[in-house]
Amino acid sequence: MQDPKTSPPTAPGRRHALGIAAGLAGAMVLPGARAQGAVWPSRPLKILVGFPGGSSPDLMARLLAEPLSQALGQPVVVENRPGAGGNIAADLVARATDDHTIGLMINGNMTIAKILNPATPYDPLKDLTPVSLIAVAPLVLSVPAETTTAGEAFFAAARQAGDRWNYGTPGVGTVAHLGMELLKAKAGIAPVHVPYPGNPQVIAAMISNQIQMSLLPPGLAMAQVRAGKLRAIGVTSAGRSSVVPEVPSLSEAGVRDFQLEIWNAVAAPNSLPKAHVQRLATLLSEFVRREDIRQKIFVQGWQVAGTGPEGLARRIQSDTAAMTEVIQRNNIRPG
Repeated sequence: MQDPKTSPPTAPGRRHALGIAAGLAGAMVLPGARAQGAVWPSRPLKILVGFPGGSSPDLMARLLAEPLSQALGQPVVVENRPGAGGNIAADLVARATDDHTIGLMINGNMTIAKILNPATPYDPLKDLTPVSLIAVAPLVLSVPAETTTAGEAFFAAARQAGDRWNYGTPGVGTVAHLGMELLKAKAGIAPVHVPYPGNPQVIAAMISNQIQMSLLPPGLAMAQVRAGKLRAIGVTSAGRSSVVPEVPSLSEAGVRDFQLEIWNAVAAPNSLPKAHVQRLATLLSEFVRREDIRQKIFVQGWQVAGTGPEGLARRIQSDTAAMTEVIQRNNIRPG
C-alpha cells in the first residue's frame, strides 16, 4: 500500500486548472459536432407570397404548407407581401439570409422582372435559387359572350378590325400582356393594349364590351364562361389542356407555333445551402403527386409539374429567352 505521504499531490488548485482545461477542450469540439448534426429547419419556415390572401399563389402556398410542416417537423407560415406584381416578396426572398425563408412565385418574378425593368432590385437569375416548378396552366383567350365568331372566323374578324379592337391585361409586362403581343405577331392581328389594375377589372371590362379580348387564367376564365358571361376562343397550350379539355387549342383556330403557359414555383435565396434546397425539392415533388393534393391543384385550374431545381432552371431559361424577344421587339417598358 502506498504511503499517503509519498503519493503525488492533487491540490485543489490543480484540480480546478484541470477542470477548466477539460471545459475548454469540450467547448472547442462541441460547435463542430453541433454543426455536423444540426437539424434543419430549426425554427418555423416562412413562405413569402407576393399577392394577397385568396389569390392563386396564396392558395397554392397554403396547400403546400401543411404537408411541408408535417415532413419538416416545424411550422410553415405563409406570409403575404403583395405589391409590384409579386416582385416585393421576390426581393425579400432574394435578400433573406436566415436560411428559413423561401417564396412561392409566378413566372414573371423569375423570368422577365429584371429584363422588363432594370431598376428591379433583385436579379432572378443571380439572386434566386430554383427549388421546384409546382404547377402549370395555359391561358384562355376569352371574349365577350356576345361575340358571334369563333375559331378561324374570329381571327379573320380580328384582322379586319385592326386597331379598332382592344385587349385587356392586369398590367404592363405581365404574362398576359407579353403573351398577347406574341399572339398578335403569330395571328396577324392588331388590337390595342389596355392595362387594368387586375384581372377582375379586365373581366368586368369584357363583360361590358369595353374590350374585345384577353388572355385569362383558366380558373378565372371558365367560371365566367360557364356562367354565360364570357366566351372561350381557345387555350394557349400546344394541344387541348386537361385543365379545360372542352376548350380547343388556338392551333385548332389556325394559330400555328404558339404556346404559352403560366406557372408557379418555389424559389429560395442563393444563400440557402444546396442540401436544404434539394430536400425541399424532393419533398415538394412528392407532395404534388399525392392524389389528394394533385386533385386540389387541379380544381384550382392547374396541372401538376413537380420538377426539381434542374427542371425549373431549364424552364426559367427558355421562358426568359422567349419573353426577352417579345419585350425587345415591341419596346415594352414598365408602366
